[in-house]
Amino acid sequence: MSQTTEQAISPALTVRDLWAGYDGRPVLEAVNLQIDRGDMVGIIGPNGSGKSTLIKTVLGLVKPLRGDVSVLGSTGNPERHLVGYTPQTELVDWNFPVTVSDVALMGRYSRRGLFRRTTSEDREAADAALEMVKMLDLRDRLIGELSGGQRRRVLLARAMAHNPKLLLLDEPMAGLDATVQHQLLDLMDELRDNGTTVILSTHDLSCVSQRCDKAACLNHRLIAFGKPSEVLNEQVLGDTFGTHLLMVHLDGQAYAYQHHTHSGSDGPAEPQAHD
Repeated sequence: MSQTTEQAISPALTVRDLWAGYDGRPVLEAVNLQIDRGDMVGIIGPNGSGKSTLIKTVLGLVKPLRGDVSVLGSTGNPERHLVGYTPQTELVDWNFPVTVSDVALMGRYSRRGLFRRTTSEDREAADAALEMVKMLDLRDRLIGELSGGQRRRVLLARAMAHNPKLLLLDEPMAGLDATVQHQLLDLMDELRDNGTTVILSTHDLSCVSQRCDKAACLNHRLIAFGKPSEVLNEQVLGDTFGTHLLMVHLDGQAYAYQHHTHSGSDGPAEPQAHD
Protein backbone atom coordinates (compact mmCIF):
# COMPACT_ATOMS: atom_id res chain seq x y z
CA MET A 1 0.00 0.00 0.00
CA SER A 2 1.44 3.40 -0.98
CA GLN A 3 2.00 6.23 1.48
CA THR A 4 -0.60 8.32 -0.36
CA THR A 5 -3.20 5.54 -0.03
CA GLU A 6 -2.39 5.05 3.65
CA GLN A 7 -2.84 8.78 4.28
CA ALA A 8 -6.14 8.79 2.41
CA ILE A 9 -7.66 6.14 4.68
CA SER A 10 -5.97 7.17 7.94
CA PRO A 11 -7.78 9.00 10.77
CA ALA A 12 -7.84 12.79 10.69
CA LEU A 13 -5.92 12.91 13.97
CA THR A 14 -4.12 10.33 16.09
CA VAL A 15 -2.51 11.31 19.42
CA ARG A 16 -0.32 8.70 21.12
CA ASP A 17 0.85 8.98 24.73
CA LEU A 18 1.15 12.74 24.35
CA TRP A 19 2.91 14.77 27.02
CA ALA A 20 3.20 18.46 26.13
CA GLY A 21 3.70 21.75 27.92
CA TYR A 22 6.03 24.69 28.34
CA ASP A 23 9.56 25.04 29.71
CA GLY A 24 9.70 21.31 30.30
CA ARG A 25 6.60 21.32 32.49
CA PRO A 26 3.75 19.16 31.20
CA VAL A 27 0.27 20.56 30.75
CA LEU A 28 -0.94 17.44 28.96
CA GLU A 29 -0.17 14.00 30.35
CA ALA A 30 -0.46 10.65 28.55
CA VAL A 31 -3.21 11.76 26.16
CA ASN A 32 -4.36 9.13 23.64
CA LEU A 33 -6.96 10.16 21.09
CA GLN A 34 -8.12 9.19 17.62
CA ILE A 35 -10.51 11.31 15.57
CA ASP A 36 -12.07 10.02 12.35
CA ARG A 37 -12.28 12.03 9.18
CA GLY A 38 -15.49 13.97 8.74
CA ASP A 39 -16.28 14.16 12.46
CA MET A 40 -16.97 17.29 14.49
CA VAL A 41 -15.40 16.95 17.93
CA GLY A 42 -15.84 19.25 20.91
CA ILE A 43 -13.07 19.56 23.51
CA ILE A 44 -14.25 20.69 26.94
CA GLY A 45 -12.43 21.27 30.23
CA PRO A 46 -11.67 23.93 32.86
CA ASN A 47 -9.24 26.83 32.54
CA GLY A 48 -5.67 25.62 32.23
CA SER A 49 -6.72 22.07 31.40
CA GLY A 50 -4.70 21.96 28.18
CA LYS A 51 -7.29 22.55 25.47
CA SER A 52 -5.29 25.26 23.70
CA THR A 53 -2.06 23.36 24.30
CA LEU A 54 -3.52 20.31 22.57
CA ILE A 55 -4.57 22.37 19.55
CA LYS A 56 -1.16 24.08 19.35
CA THR A 57 0.61 20.73 19.60
CA VAL A 58 -1.47 19.38 16.72
CA LEU A 59 -0.49 22.46 14.72
CA GLY A 60 3.19 21.91 15.50
CA LEU A 61 3.44 25.16 17.48
CA VAL A 62 4.23 23.24 20.69
CA LYS A 63 6.74 20.39 20.58
CA PRO A 64 5.71 17.23 22.47
CA LEU A 65 7.73 16.34 25.54
CA ARG A 66 6.86 12.71 24.85
CA GLY A 67 4.66 10.81 22.43
CA ASP A 68 3.63 11.89 18.96
CA VAL A 69 0.82 13.34 16.89
CA SER A 70 -0.26 12.13 13.44
CA VAL A 71 -2.29 14.54 11.30
CA LEU A 72 -4.04 13.08 8.25
CA GLY A 73 -1.65 10.16 8.26
CA SER A 74 1.55 12.18 8.58
CA THR A 75 3.61 12.30 11.80
CA GLY A 76 5.44 15.54 12.65
CA ASN A 77 4.49 19.07 11.68
CA PRO A 78 1.38 18.88 9.48
CA GLU A 79 1.35 20.23 5.94
CA ARG A 80 0.12 23.77 6.51
CA HIS A 81 -2.30 23.85 3.59
CA LEU A 82 -4.11 20.78 4.96
CA VAL A 83 -4.94 22.34 8.35
CA GLY A 84 -6.96 25.47 9.11
CA TYR A 85 -6.81 27.24 12.47
CA THR A 86 -8.67 30.03 14.21
CA PRO A 87 -7.12 31.33 17.46
CA GLN A 88 -8.97 32.84 20.38
CA THR A 89 -10.04 36.35 19.37
CA GLU A 90 -8.22 37.80 22.38
CA LEU A 91 -4.94 36.83 20.68
CA VAL A 92 -5.69 38.90 17.56
CA ASP A 93 -4.73 42.58 17.18
CA TRP A 94 -8.00 43.97 15.88
CA ASN A 95 -6.51 47.47 15.56
CA PHE A 96 -4.16 46.36 12.79
CA PRO A 97 -5.16 48.34 9.67
CA VAL A 98 -6.22 45.56 7.33
CA THR A 99 -9.48 44.85 5.59
CA VAL A 100 -11.72 41.83 5.74
CA SER A 101 -10.43 40.84 2.30
CA ASP A 102 -6.81 41.15 3.46
CA VAL A 103 -7.45 38.79 6.37
CA ALA A 104 -9.13 36.19 4.16
CA LEU A 105 -6.18 36.35 1.74
CA MET A 106 -3.82 35.57 4.63
CA GLY A 107 -5.30 32.09 4.57
CA ARG A 108 -3.61 31.54 1.19
CA TYR A 109 -0.09 32.08 2.57
CA SER A 110 0.36 28.37 3.29
CA ARG A 111 -0.11 27.65 -0.41
CA ARG A 112 1.80 30.51 -2.05
CA GLY A 113 4.30 31.63 0.60
CA LEU A 114 4.39 34.87 2.56
CA PHE A 115 6.20 37.08 0.04
CA ARG A 116 4.73 35.92 -3.26
CA ARG A 117 2.14 38.08 -4.94
CA THR A 118 -1.47 37.07 -4.70
CA THR A 119 -2.96 35.53 -7.81
CA SER A 120 -6.45 35.65 -9.24
CA GLU A 121 -6.88 32.11 -7.89
CA ASP A 122 -5.98 33.34 -4.39
CA ARG A 123 -8.42 36.23 -4.59
CA GLU A 124 -11.20 34.01 -5.90
CA ALA A 125 -10.62 31.49 -3.10
CA ALA A 126 -10.62 34.25 -0.46
CA ASP A 127 -13.84 35.71 -1.87
CA ALA A 128 -15.43 32.25 -1.93
CA ALA A 129 -14.53 31.76 1.75
CA LEU A 130 -16.00 35.16 2.62
CA GLU A 131 -19.14 34.34 0.68
CA MET A 132 -19.46 31.08 2.60
CA VAL A 133 -19.38 32.91 5.94
CA LYS A 134 -21.62 35.71 4.59
CA MET A 135 -18.96 38.43 4.86
CA LEU A 136 -18.29 39.18 1.19
CA ASP A 137 -20.37 42.37 1.27
CA LEU A 138 -18.01 43.71 3.95
CA ARG A 139 -14.80 42.70 2.18
CA ASP A 140 -13.50 46.33 2.17
CA ARG A 141 -14.36 47.01 5.83
CA LEU A 142 -11.49 47.36 8.34
CA ILE A 143 -11.47 44.45 10.77
CA GLY A 144 -11.44 46.85 13.75
CA GLU A 145 -14.91 48.05 12.73
CA LEU A 146 -16.51 44.61 12.93
CA SER A 147 -18.71 43.12 15.63
CA GLY A 148 -17.61 40.08 17.62
CA GLY A 149 -19.61 37.67 15.50
CA GLN A 150 -18.33 39.22 12.27
CA ARG A 151 -14.75 38.88 13.48
CA ARG A 152 -15.25 35.17 14.14
CA ARG A 153 -16.63 34.77 10.64
CA VAL A 154 -13.60 36.49 9.10
CA LEU A 155 -11.21 34.27 11.07
CA LEU A 156 -13.14 31.26 9.85
CA ALA A 157 -12.91 32.53 6.26
CA ARG A 158 -9.14 32.91 6.64
CA ALA A 159 -8.90 29.34 7.92
CA MET A 160 -11.06 28.03 5.06
CA ALA A 161 -9.45 29.99 2.21
CA HIS A 162 -7.01 27.15 1.42
CA ASN A 163 -9.67 24.41 1.68
CA PRO A 164 -8.17 22.48 4.61
CA LYS A 165 -9.01 18.88 5.43
CA LEU A 166 -8.78 19.53 9.19
CA LEU A 167 -10.10 22.64 10.93
CA LEU A 168 -9.01 23.54 14.49
CA LEU A 169 -11.07 26.20 16.30
CA ASP A 170 -9.97 27.54 19.69
CA GLU A 171 -12.99 28.90 21.59
CA PRO A 172 -14.81 30.00 18.40
CA MET A 173 -18.04 30.93 20.20
CA ALA A 174 -16.81 32.55 23.41
CA GLY A 175 -18.66 35.78 24.15
CA LEU A 176 -21.16 35.45 21.32
CA ASP A 177 -24.90 35.54 21.79
CA ALA A 178 -27.00 32.45 21.11
CA THR A 179 -28.13 33.56 17.65
CA VAL A 180 -24.58 34.12 16.38
CA GLN A 181 -23.43 30.86 17.98
CA HIS A 182 -26.09 28.93 16.11
CA GLN A 183 -25.11 30.63 12.85
CA LEU A 184 -21.48 29.62 13.32
CA LEU A 185 -22.49 26.09 14.24
CA ASP A 186 -24.58 25.89 11.06
CA LEU A 187 -21.44 26.85 9.13
CA MET A 188 -19.45 24.15 10.89
CA ASP A 189 -22.18 21.61 10.08
CA GLU A 190 -21.91 22.59 6.43
CA LEU A 191 -18.12 22.22 6.46
CA ARG A 192 -18.38 18.80 8.09
CA ASP A 193 -21.00 17.71 5.57
CA ASN A 194 -18.54 18.67 2.83
CA GLY A 195 -15.87 16.41 4.33
CA THR A 196 -13.90 18.72 6.61
CA THR A 197 -12.98 17.38 10.05
CA VAL A 198 -13.78 20.03 12.68
CA ILE A 199 -12.23 20.12 16.16
CA LEU A 200 -13.28 22.92 18.49
CA SER A 201 -12.61 23.78 22.10
CA THR A 202 -15.64 25.31 23.78
CA HIS A 203 -17.32 26.20 27.05
CA ASP A 204 -20.75 25.36 25.69
CA LEU A 205 -21.86 21.89 26.74
CA SER A 206 -25.13 22.26 24.84
CA CYS A 207 -23.18 22.90 21.63
CA VAL A 208 -21.19 19.71 22.14
CA SER A 209 -24.19 17.61 23.14
CA GLN A 210 -26.36 18.83 20.28
CA ARG A 211 -23.96 19.35 17.37
CA CYS A 212 -20.77 17.33 17.86
CA ASP A 213 -20.23 13.71 16.85
CA LYS A 214 -17.76 13.16 19.71
CA ALA A 215 -16.83 14.89 22.98
CA ALA A 216 -13.35 14.94 24.50
CA CYS A 217 -13.31 15.78 28.22
CA LEU A 218 -9.86 17.09 29.14
CA ASN A 219 -8.18 18.06 32.38
CA HIS A 220 -4.43 17.60 31.80
CA ARG A 221 -5.29 14.04 30.86
CA LEU A 222 -8.12 12.71 28.76
CA ILE A 223 -10.96 11.97 31.16
CA ALA A 224 -13.35 10.56 28.56
CA PHE A 225 -13.87 10.48 24.81
CA GLY A 226 -16.90 9.30 22.90
CA LYS A 227 -20.40 10.16 21.80
CA PRO A 228 -21.81 13.11 23.82
CA SER A 229 -24.79 11.00 24.90
CA GLU A 230 -22.37 8.52 26.46
CA VAL A 231 -19.73 10.74 28.07
CA LEU A 232 -21.54 13.94 29.08
CA ASN A 233 -22.80 12.72 32.43
CA GLU A 234 -22.42 13.94 36.01
CA GLN A 235 -19.60 11.54 36.87
CA VAL A 236 -17.42 12.40 33.87
CA LEU A 237 -18.05 16.14 34.10
CA GLY A 238 -17.34 16.06 37.84
CA ASP A 239 -14.03 14.33 37.14
CA THR A 240 -13.30 16.82 34.36
CA PHE A 241 -14.07 20.04 36.19
CA GLY A 242 -13.03 18.91 39.68
CA THR A 243 -16.39 19.67 41.26
CA HIS A 244 -19.81 18.09 41.50
CA LEU A 245 -22.01 19.08 38.58
CA LEU A 246 -25.69 18.47 38.06
CA MET A 247 -26.60 17.74 34.46
CA VAL A 248 -29.95 19.10 33.29
CA HIS A 249 -31.33 18.10 29.88
CA LEU A 250 -33.84 20.54 28.42
CA ASP A 251 -35.16 20.68 24.85
CA GLY A 252 -32.43 18.37 23.66
CA GLN A 253 -29.63 20.46 25.17
CA ALA A 254 -27.35 19.75 28.12
CA TYR A 255 -26.66 22.27 30.85
CA ALA A 256 -24.29 21.89 33.81
CA TYR A 257 -25.03 23.37 37.20
CA GLN A 258 -22.44 23.53 39.95
CA HIS A 259 -23.49 22.55 43.47
CA HIS A 260 -22.40 24.86 46.28
CA THR A 261 -21.77 23.01 49.52
CA HIS A 262 -21.00 26.02 51.72
CA SER A 263 -23.70 27.45 53.98
CA GLY A 264 -26.10 29.93 52.53
CA SER A 265 -26.69 28.04 49.30
CA ASP A 266 -29.72 25.86 48.94
CA GLY A 267 -29.71 24.97 45.27
CA PRO A 268 -27.83 24.84 42.02
CA ALA A 269 -25.96 27.92 40.84
CA GLU A 270 -26.25 29.62 37.49
CA PRO A 271 -25.23 27.52 34.47
CA GLN A 272 -21.45 27.33 34.32
CA ALA A 273 -19.51 28.74 31.37
CA HIS A 274 -16.62 26.36 31.76
CA ASP A 275 -13.13 26.69 30.36
